[in-house]
Amino acid sequence: MALFDLPLDELRAYRSESGAPEDFDAFWTKTLQEAREYDLDARFEPVDTDLSTVRVYDVTFAGFGGHPVKGWLILPASAEEPLPLVMEFVGYGGGRGLPHEHLLWASTGRAHFVMDTRGQGSAWGGGGGTADPVGGAPSYPGFMTRGIDAPENYYYRRVFTDAVRAVEAARSHPLTDASRTVALGGSQGGGITIAVGGLVPDLTAVAPDVPFLCDFPRATTLTDRHPYREVGLYLKTHRGRAEDALRTLSYFDGVHFAARGRAPALFSAALEDQTCPPSTVFAAFNAWAHEDKAIEVYAFNDHEGGGPFQQAAQLRWLRSYA
Repeated sequence: MALFDLPLDELRAYRSESGAPEDFDAFWTKTLQEAREYDLDARFEPVDTDLSTVRVYDVTFAGFGGHPVKGWLILPASAEEPLPLVMEFVGYGGGRGLPHEHLLWASTGRAHFVMDTRGQGSAWGGGGGTADPVGGAPSYPGFMTRGIDAPENYYYRRVFTDAVRAVEAARSHPLTDASRTVALGGSQGGGITIAVGGLVPDLTAVAPDVPFLCDFPRATTLTDRHPYREVGLYLKTHRGRAEDALRTLSYFDGVHFAARGRAPALFSAALEDQTCPPSTVFAAFNAWAHEDKAIEVYAFNDHEGGGPFQQAAQLRWLRSYA
């Protein structure tokens, strides 16, 4: 696929036309306050994995609505003192997988927490184990339109809340250093990372790769590739609901979380990416509030982005932060 979005010089200047709702901050303050009414109840159960260089814990904590959410905490086997913490959020349709799929960050001497994504974990990788017990109004198959009738009901309200609670759960372990917490992830995981970056005020750094869930008004009309296409197919049936749907999505747009980002950031974008078009990524990057930010650009890649090259860039970049 050749380049299909704006030229790179225009991307670097691009600003989203998406406007944040007036009650955006109040909505999220109330959402997190309600979640914290439930005991976090973070439990770390040791797992025998036959991996000699790491220790693995099967984690359960209370996310949105007090619902149990799973995760892995992976530590270097020799860990005795609190370590810098890397929070990882995973891509669309995936789950926390199996522990041996996540060895990179513990290999650097850091603690690594991988959050399971509620209701997902059945499309690729080693699967997931977190249910989403909340029902909702009619939606298109997938996750993008679940509860799109109202912000209070929307699927990603639960996921983003789970992610904030995951940070709190990981930080509660005695071998993690809460003062050195990094959030990262690719695609959907990148979108969740941006949301966490806007909702958790004291992160050390964030690194969203080819992030999803950004600049909804442009994304849903520019690309016909899933998952954004789910919104268009929903509206194809529910004629006349576009304004209501976009209002709901505005409470979950990475552009608005980015405007509240208070940590250094390393983004990445791929110029042939039709899943998360580069203009939507640059919309979040250009809105990111912290002045210490950079973006890696992969000119001839689709949604795979930089892959291992971006991981190498993260390894170099994070030396300065955690």
